[in-house]
Amino acid sequence: MFEQIRSNQFRSIVLVTAMAAVLLALGYVIGIFFFDSAIAGLIIALIFWFIMSLVAYFQGDSILLSVAGARKISKEDHPRLFNIVEEMKIASGLPRMPDVYIIDDAALNAFATGRNPDKAAVAITSGLLQKLNRDELQGVIAHEIAHVKNRDVMLMTMAGILLGSIVILAWYASRMLFFSAMMGGSRRGGGGGGGGGAQIIVLIIGIILMILAPIMAQLIYFALSRRREYLADASAALYTRYPEGLASALEKLAASTNEVKSANQATAPMYIINPFRKRGKPAADLTSTHPSIQERVRILRSMGGGASMADYETAYSSVKGKGIVPKSALAGATPGAVPLRETGPSTEAVEAEPGQVQRTREVSNLMWRKQNYKTIECDCGDRLKVPPDFKRPQIKCPHCGRIHKV
Repeated sequence: MFEQIRSNQFRSIVLVTAMAAVLLALGYVIGIFFFDSAIAGLIIALIFWFIMSLVAYFQGDSILLSVAGARKISKEDHPRLFNIVEEMKIASGLPRMPDVYIIDDAALNAFATGRNPDKAAVAITSGLLQKLNRDELQGVIAHEIAHVKNRDVMLMTMAGILLGSIVILAWYASRMLFFSAMMGGSRRGGGGGGGGGAQIIVLIIGIILMILAPIMAQLIYFALSRRREYLADASAALYTRYPEGLASALEKLAASTNEVKSANQATAPMYIINPFRKRGKPAADLTSTHPSIQERVRILRSMGGGASMADYETAYSSVKGKGIVPKSALAGATPGAVPLRETGPSTEAVEAEPGQVQRTREVSNLMWRKQNYKTIECDCGDRLKVPPDFKRPQIKCPHCGRIHKV
């Protein structure tokens, strides 16, 4: 996938440059209106852009994980999940095991972030852990690992931070413009009629730019999102050798009626499917950030002959009428060269597949621990969850009435 990696690196440069142009346009208007100098506004915008680019590159993953409310977990917290991530790390050839995070959210979704394969993380929702079986979870993890392998994560991390910066700057600048207008004008004074007319024109232009800047930045961001999802699906099929796992997972994710509470417009394209939907409705099929879920499932289920990139290219062409896999990934690849594996766990050594009730109990206990709740086992079989801010020295079991020391 060298072509995709080079493409993402080039797109990162284009993205940063395009975001800089949007910021400079904002700075130009702010400079004229508030400082009587376009140069001053451009300098401020350049400084802001430079600082935010550095922040996006070096700390963007930490910021996005924090915004998502993700909590880092260890192998002891959820051995089965770590086993799957380790399998996909080996299958993909990543140099380092990605950090694993859990988002306490009933929605079914996941994303990957990071600067490069040596500094990457995979975050999944607690709802995903509860609802998906091992094959489906493996497909989702493989998809996210593919984003890390293909360098999608650097591109989308920087895009998310820079887009958020432009939206914030535009929001504050628009409030400053309205406040200045209400107070009788900018520092330019504007005593005469001509000056007042020019000031109104600048104000109108400024307001238009404040409205268009985040929209333009969002369009740039969204334009980068669709192709990478198909290629991550292709890589996931190759890593797992079981396209049906990801196809089945995508159907469950699409049917979920819960949206990710912590998601916003800047982080939405990072998720495996669109995290937004109407209340109580499944995910929309056609969105700005993601390709059609039905098409992705059809392509994966058309890979009847094998799990190679060539098989995905053939399946994609049969559904879409054109190709998508880069030539470098197809070099030497032939349909059927990578056989599909049989249904079921990928290794015989893994533990028996837990049911949904057991998965729900595991995830619930994990989230209680991560929130520093203390667990007390009662003789009657009940498990009492004591919140960290509980001040009393004793607690009563609601089932049998036994008193326990906290």
